[in-house]
Amino acid sequence: MTATAPQQKITYTSTNVDMEGFHRAFDAALAAVRKAAGASHPLFINGVPVEVTDREPITDTSPIDTSFVLGRFACAGPEHVDQAVKAARAAQKGWARLSWQERIRILRRAATLIRDRKFELAAVMSLEVGKNRLEAMGDAEESADLIDYYCQQVEDHDGFQRDMNNLTPIERNREVLRPYGVFTCIAPFNFPLALSTGMSAAALMTGNAVIYKPAEDTPWTGLKLYEVYRDAGVPPGIFNFISGHGREIGNPLWQHPGVDGVVFTGSKEIGMKIFHGLSKDWVKPCLMELGGKNSTIVMDTADLDAAAEGVMKSTFGLQNQKCSATSRVYVHSSVKAAFLEKLLAKTRAITMGDVTQRDVWFGPVINERAVQRWEKAVSQAAREGAVLHGGTRLRGEAFARGHFVAPTIAELPLSSSLFFEELFVPFLAIGEVKDLSQAIEETNKAEYGLTSGLFSKKQDEIDRFFDEIEAGVCYVNKRSGATTGAWPGAQPFCGWKGSGSSGKGGCGPWYVQQFMREQSRTVIAELTPP
Repeated sequence: MTATAPQQKITYTSTNVDMEGFHRAFDAALAAVRKAAGASHPLFINGVPVEVTDREPITDTSPIDTSFVLGRFACAGPEHVDQAVKAARAAQKGWARLSWQERIRILRRAATLIRDRKFELAAVMSLEVGKNRLEAMGDAEESADLIDYYCQQVEDHDGFQRDMNNLTPIERNREVLRPYGVFTCIAPFNFPLALSTGMSAAALMTGNAVIYKPAEDTPWTGLKLYEVYRDAGVPPGIFNFISGHGREIGNPLWQHPGVDGVVFTGSKEIGMKIFHGLSKDWVKPCLMELGGKNSTIVMDTADLDAAAEGVMKSTFGLQNQKCSATSRVYVHSSVKAAFLEKLLAKTRAITMGDVTQRDVWFGPVINERAVQRWEKAVSQAAREGAVLHGGTRLRGEAFARGHFVAPTIAELPLSSSLFFEELFVPFLAIGEVKDLSQAIEETNKAEYGLTSGLFSKKQDEIDRFFDEIEAGVCYVNKRSGATTGAWPGAQPFCGWKGSGSSGKGGCGPWYVQQFMREQSRTVIAELTPP
């Protein structure tokens, strides 16, 4: 199922491409995906479809219209996790023995297949997540770029092996990085292809096997990734697709003694549970990105049009369901009124509804639990401060069958817990500050440290922001998205504090090595007599 269209790269904020051609191809892919919806899908373990008859399947519906069934997916149990781990362990050594060049060839083929299928993949994600067309296509494009970028790292380091110094004439010393073995890969719903691909591809290209569990809300996208790897030539057992409920297979996925490491993107609560419970007999790698509560600081010298646009896009893109989304703003008291006027005007202009349609930008939240979190935040904001915009469920025919809530902005006292709790819903907390010192202090109070943004024209403020802010991804004066828009090879995506685990993030130059461990090799050889 592939749509023909100009091969132009579409990122999350593209404007300089043939949009008419893009929309024609997207419409064709969307029609094909809708026609294919509703099928039943098994697990895939060791390259073989595995039916599950003793558990109710996961019914995957669209958050745009919950009456639309996208598919029914087999619901794995602990026994299937055990089966997948055993298959992965049996296959992994053969995969690791392949030359790194051959593994890279297969993974680059996967990147090519993603680009060939990008309209189909984007259409699936638009329906399954509620992503608008640019967001969905950006997710697909980033997935392919992540593979290529990580492959380039392996190539640039000659497969992560090199000669070392020889202390004597008869020794030969060499250093290599070797795979750990089997990684569990647990993915989130919000970037169901890009994050799944980035985590799994890094593990695969370095010689590991993978047990992959997509989010319960996005199994169809996860299955499409399995098909990409299969069709690219990843051998059976090396990438195993396990759909299911986290409450049933979450713990078995990372507690299984045959699992050598975990790569996870999701909530801090679950991530810390995995981190503390993973290592028993020895320390196992635990690579995690755990969300954020990202701030944007707007100073008195800021370009307020740019600041308002950057905040609006970062706050309400994908309905704030991004780890990098702006969820709090600290604005200088002298420009607060002017900034809010511009921000509210831009927010009122947002087009809302069915984001599979070409002119709709803002869609639903992922499920009813997200609606309830949003309602709770709105209620608290009304008690503690003032709701400036939104605060209501969206009503009307376009919203009747989905999880739609209004983009919401509230002005709150700096003491409100809404400045510090990750909500993952379209809710923005605005606080007033007197200077940069106070803004940085308030920003750094949060337990998270993923992204942060600043709007200022003063170089000394920019320098101080970079030096003192406790966040791994920092932007200054970014109109296209105050705290969002990281791309492979451009902005490493590394969470500090409660937002990460290793200090070396995806999209960056130090990510791939974390899926390997170092081995020193010394060979002693007799000297040839003269």
